[in-house]
Amino acid sequence: MRTLVQPPPSSHCELCGGELQLKLIKPGDEGFDLDREIFVCANCGHELSCIVPHNHTAPHTKAA
Repeated sequence: MRTLVQPPPSSHCELCGGELQLKLIKPGDEGFDLDREIFVCANCGHELSCIVPHNHTAPHTKAA
């Protein structure tokens, strides 16, 4: 069984196995209500971009 402190296998870099960290969320096509999430590997800097459904409950600005 995987320990709780490790990220799930899907959040590992496909090149080096390092941990992927969320870098940026960009709005996608409004007609489809999608966003583009960009992750970056903490180890090698490789970027991964994913298209995901827009989360209407997430804040759109940084908390003060």
